[in-house]
Amino acid sequence: MDIVLLAAVAKNGVIGRGNALPWRLKSDMIHFRTLTMGKPVVIGRKTYLSIGKPLKGRTTIVVSRDPGFAAPGIVVAPNLPSALAAARGDALRRGCDTIVVAGGAEIYAQALPLAAALVITEVHKRVDGDALFPSIDPAIWRETARSEREPAADDEVSFAFVSYERATAAAEHRPSAA
Repeated sequence: MDIVLLAAVAKNGVIGRGNALPWRLKSDMIHFRTLTMGKPVVIGRKTYLSIGKPLKGRTTIVVSRDPGFAAPGIVVAPNLPSALAAARGDALRRGCDTIVVAGGAEIYAQALPLAAALVITEVHKRVDGDALFPSIDPAIWRETARSEREPAADDEVSFAFVSYERATAAAEHRPSAA
């Protein structure tokens, strides 16, 4: 079961400001919906509250240390390992092989060592913010695809869809010379 981190990241690593996205990229919202549809999506409580509702067509699993936190249509987990266990069960029931982790900063930092892949929207802008995506170490992550995009009608800036896979995983899958 692959764990994939999905994020939009500004040039300076910012992913959020005041529990909101500091840009408008409708194209990225469409991309997010396409990549997550039919999959379990793990997010933190603050990210969930910024969205304000469960993600339609996906199981929304919210990590919260608050034992009293609840909302209709979501699964609440007390920590990331519990959320990933719930997501695995959901993925098996759905017949999919991917769990998507979609924020925020603390959840990304905890999930990064467990991830098989990263799907990053590189926002071609520097912005002020209070939430950062963890550094993508080129010794660990290998870029496998990049698609540069000019802003569409409801996008405020250009961006790129960039995919990474764990370099060590890529090396493990190569046939041996023997």
